[in-house]
Amino acid sequence: MNAAVRLSASSLRAHKRRFAGTFLAVFLGVAFLAGTLVMGDTLRAGFDTMFGRAAAGTDAVVRSADAITTPGESQGTRQPVPATLAKTIKGVQGVAAAEPDIEGAGQLVGKDGKPIGGKGPPTLAGNWITDPELNPYRLAEGRAPRASGEVVINRGTAAKGHLRIGDTTTLRTPDPVRVTVVGLATFAGEDGMAQVTFTGMTRADAEKYLTARPGEAASIKVRAGPGTTQRELVARLTPVLPKGVEAITGQESAQENTDMVSSRFLTLFTTFLLVFSGIALLVATFSIHNTFAIVVAQRTRENALLRALGASRRQVTATTLTEATAVAVTASAAGLAGGIGMAAGLQALFPAIGFPFPDGDLVIKSLSLTLPLAVGITVCLASALLPALRAGRIPPLAALRETAVDTSTASRTRAVTGTALAALAAAATLDGVLASPSLPLAGLGAVLALAAFIVLGPVAATKVVRILGAPLDALRGVTGSLARRNALRSPKRTAATAGALMIGVAVVSLFTVFAASLKATMDQTVSRSFAGDVAVSTPSFGAGGSGLSPRLAGAIGQLPQVDTAVGLGRGVAEVDGRGRALTVTDPVALKRTFALGRIDGSLDGLGTDGIAITRSEATRRHLTTGDKARLAFTDGQRQTFTVRAVYGRSELAGDYVITRAAWAPHRTQDSDTLVAVTFKPGVSTKAGKAAVEQVAARYGDPAVQTREEYAQSSAGGIDMMLTLVYALLALAVLIALLGIANTLTLAIHERTRELGLLRAVGQTRSQLRAMVRWESVLVAAFGTAGGMGLGAFLGWVLVKASDGASDSSFAFALPPTRLLVVTLVGLTAGALAGLRPARRAARLDVLRAIATE
Repeated sequence: MNAAVRLSASSLRAHKRRFAGTFLAVFLGVAFLAGTLVMGDTLRAGFDTMFGRAAAGTDAVVRSADAITTPGESQGTRQPVPATLAKTIKGVQGVAAAEPDIEGAGQLVGKDGKPIGGKGPPTLAGNWITDPELNPYRLAEGRAPRASGEVVINRGTAAKGHLRIGDTTTLRTPDPVRVTVVGLATFAGEDGMAQVTFTGMTRADAEKYLTARPGEAASIKVRAGPGTTQRELVARLTPVLPKGVEAITGQESAQENTDMVSSRFLTLFTTFLLVFSGIALLVATFSIHNTFAIVVAQRTRENALLRALGASRRQVTATTLTEATAVAVTASAAGLAGGIGMAAGLQALFPAIGFPFPDGDLVIKSLSLTLPLAVGITVCLASALLPALRAGRIPPLAALRETAVDTSTASRTRAVTGTALAALAAAATLDGVLASPSLPLAGLGAVLALAAFIVLGPVAATKVVRILGAPLDALRGVTGSLARRNALRSPKRTAATAGALMIGVAVVSLFTVFAASLKATMDQTVSRSFAGDVAVSTPSFGAGGSGLSPRLAGAIGQLPQVDTAVGLGRGVAEVDGRGRALTVTDPVALKRTFALGRIDGSLDGLGTDGIAITRSEATRRHLTTGDKARLAFTDGQRQTFTVRAVYGRSELAGDYVITRAAWAPHRTQDSDTLVAVTFKPGVSTKAGKAAVEQVAARYGDPAVQTREEYAQSSAGGIDMMLTLVYALLALAVLIALLGIANTLTLAIHERTRELGLLRAVGQTRSQLRAMVRWESVLVAAFGTAGGMGLGAFLGWVLVKASDGASDSSFAFALPPTRLLVVTLVGLTAGALAGLRPARRAARLDVLRAIATE
């Protein structure tokens, strides 16, 4: 074994360039994985600290005991508690202070007239709590609000909106409220609670604008006196609280907030990044395997001489694995350091561009160090295992031959195995997307399809490269013909080299097709469901934004140009024990503005005890017109509703519709998510839109859009997500291109004598460079073509499986322009990958090259 180590060390010192591509592939994959884990740990610790600071002076929180959680939410909606309960709580032994906490959505408008925040982090407004221990914010400048219309805002919000003390602006609650900034506040010494915006009002203003009725609060914050623990305080509070109200410790409240962020954001975010780090490592596996396979083929004579001198198979195999281990350990260690640096850079970058990441020191846990290191070493060794075993099987007699050039072809066994996998993939996929729609079964089919592509790669390489390279004979003559023959020389090597790029391009194509399908689905939904002329909306996502004023639809409806204006509000209730979102609207106007499909019953007379549901929900709940449905609201009230209408479509209208009168007794802060407007006959879209914009300007100036503009803005987040996906996949494509460049570099070393002979018989340096570059382009073209086909297929599978597994109807769309750009990028990248190997080949000394053995 010591001899194997010495031989490996000597080989690594003599041929460092051979493993440069392998080193970079492992380095990049490990850095991505380590950076993701470190960033996840840092964010969790940051949110823990942030919510801990927010609840630092709060020993107990009194709130409604019941919460209703709708699908897609992690924290439910709670009913407010009486603000007067604070007086009762103050009389409990061990209570030092108790303050009502009134909290709701409130979005400030900056000096430039644009809303501040609203694209992810919450935009909060509430009463300014006078007890300094219970209030997590501290006055940094100015004073607390005293009169109606005065507010304190956090310093970060003021900086973003260019607001100063004494400025007057608008606060959307969602009704627009004119407010004057009288103070600036900090949160735990920082300018704010991450990217959250906060506006502190007087208690009277908070009750007026943020609650449905005066005298309500989201919760009561309680501070314990000296010597009373949080648990003891909760135990003393519980007996005096009315039915339906509970007390929890401040620590439990902070933990709930942390868990909510973790389940809704952090888990999704880190999983998203881990998927891409896995893709990068999978691509790296191809590059690493190919490098060691070529190196073993080139050292056939050297390994045979070792066998002839008495080295055992185990020793030869150990020599190759020792080299792989050395590369794996050094590259993984460097990748670990790179990942920590990447996490530190992202931690500084993301808050600057508006991501809701809290400040804090970098947190590095032991798992974030050991897992990437172990994965990097394992991936490298596993990729080198088969070439190492192949090296050990080289017979001693091979020492009498010339240095081997890998000209291996695809075997019949590979063709049979690949065909069988492809048949299984087709069966599982068709069953998963057509026969019995199932995402897991469709996913299995997709995995089998990927395996079939990889196994059949060498079989397909011979025919596909010959077809793709055919034009080169006419365009580049002998140079093009030689490039094509070089790419065909070893189908297994060509397929392995192109396989890494194929996976990268396949994933890019998959997301491109799926994104295009989502946008087509959105266009289809708006075109099919929305019969209005313009839509008024607040283009925001996440928890931010304040919605639209419920009075806006009525004001627009009074315009002489408008026939119908209907606002869609949102409520929540439990239907037969399960949380469901309710659409709160005028059902008659809804029917005139939205295409609801066939309606059984009537939407005209829902009143305060009627409900309309979609046909899919009616089938699921075994309900029909005239049946009874029992709804439980967050205020503890239960009411029986009569199903008076069953309609067909639910994309924009939702699954359950009730009137505003039915929702009014149970509502909290009221807002609409959309106002749909239909013009009278003869009114042009341009004139009607201008009239609506004038009214909307008085209600916070939300966006007024045509149907086409509304569809495009609704799908706007898809393009932003796709850009992020492309940025992340660039790493996988970079690793694949490094693999192509490394393979060509090693192939040039392998063909040194051959290249020298070509130069000797008249090939020029420029022709030699062109030959190597075109070989690189052909390999990239093969990988790109395979990736495009696989990605389009997997995109179709994902769309069809999603269509069958959900109530919504998904549309499949192929974006030809984007896919053409992906193809051109793949080919261009292949040409770039061949630049350095081509230059190196052209610099070979002719006589030395001919004399090379």
